Amino acid sequence: MDLEDRTAVCWHGGDSGTWPDRAWKRRSIMLLMMAGLLASTVFSAVIGWPDASGALTFAQRITGVLFIFSGVVQGAAAIAALDYWGKRQGRASGAIVLLGVIIALTTDSILLSLWLEEREYTHYLLVYASLWCWSIWALFILVREKSWKGIPQPKTFAAGVVATALLTALSLAYSTMYQPAAAPMHFTLKAKFGKAWKDRRLPFVHVPLTLYMKNTGGVPVYIVNDIYTVRGRAALYSEGEEDLTAEWRNSVEREGRREGEAELYVDRLRYTTISSGRFSGSGNSLDVGQEYSLERVFQLPSDARYDTVSVEFQISYMRKDRGKLDVDEFRVPHPSWNERDSRYYCPPEICGEQLVYHGRVRHNNNLINMTRKPRYVTAVWSPDGRFISSISSLRFDFSGTGDYREERRELERYGATRSRAGSEISVAELLGSAGV
Repeated sequence: MDLEDRTAVCWHGGDSGTWPDRAWKRRSIMLLMMAGLLASTVFSAVIGWPDASGALTFAQRITGVLFIFSGVVQGAAAIAALDYWGKRQGRASGAIVLLGVIIALTTDSILLSLWLEEREYTHYLLVYASLWCWSIWALFILVREKSWKGIPQPKTFAAGVVATALLTALSLAYSTMYQPAAAPMHFTLKAKFGKAWKDRRLPFVHVPLTLYMKNTGGVPVYIVNDIYTVRGRAALYSEGEEDLTAEWRNSVEREGRREGEAELYVDRLRYTTISSGRFSGSGNSLDVGQEYSLERVFQLPSDARYDTVSVEFQISYMRKDRGKLDVDEFRVPHPSWNERDSRYYCPPEICGEQLVYHGRVRHNNNLINMTRKPRYVTAVWSPDGRFISSISSLRFDFSGTGDYREERRELERYGATRSRAGSEISVAELLGSAGV
């Protein structure tokens, strides 16, 4: 063989007068390639397994399976790197290594682009930023050596790589953008008073109250917070000498009138909380089509000085197809007056008495979890009507230093919202139905 014939022999780093094999360099490249591919294999499995095993929707599970499959390909590429920088017994070993590097570069580029949206530091940032730099170096080495030349049909190989990339991109777009937006979220809430009954032993009237909730939308939800409040209204009646606008203006300037109300003969409203309680409980879930009802009885004095009694029923909830709530942690109530729990303690003279629910929430697309700080759901409840639900990256405290813009953004991201219902009845009707 003519060693100077460039069509038969390709020299790297010298000519026929130089020994072509630099073993230390070849083995160093081989070890770096294998180390990066094996790290990418493990990282792809870490990304894909939570979605593949626990995602709510089929598309999200397929996305997780694709990441696990890409990890398998990268593991095969690590084995092929041993052959490509060794004896090169397999003709396609170089192309397999190239495919594994392209997958790693694509995955790490997606993660970095998602991280740039919020720029929040996580420990995973060190992993995929380092792997992104490694994949750029590895791609440069493989392109310089034209590692794809060993396969018999390079165009078919390139078409397969493009098709795989498009399938992965479409799956990600469908599971993260289209499907959560396409599934509607609707709730039906009802609150209704029943027929009152007079107590023969005590001067009280027992009033039944029925609360009803049904998930009429297309996606299951977590109940973050709920409350119902029964209030009695006392008012000062007048002959209506003023016109409606003047009466409304004067009522708005005085404390007591609810926003949006205008009445000509009623003024000086005073509301008293008669009954307040929970309906479902924080952390419970409601599947599509599932319904839940609750019946309560509250008492009114037979000589009650209220003119009307009203009930306000509201719940806050978040979509299960966008986040997974740690319900075991979230369902545990933390009384604010418990001094032994320093994290949730707040002096009653400052905060009153309230219950705090707090727990971790994870996005159903694990790529988001890899590029964001942990998110926490907080619910605050008290019988006087305090009803707060928020999602934030901050651990709970009573300092009130949260970022409200972040909370609004996170509520939208996880599809968290509220629904409410109400009803009002005259005390005269209640007492009349009880025969008082």
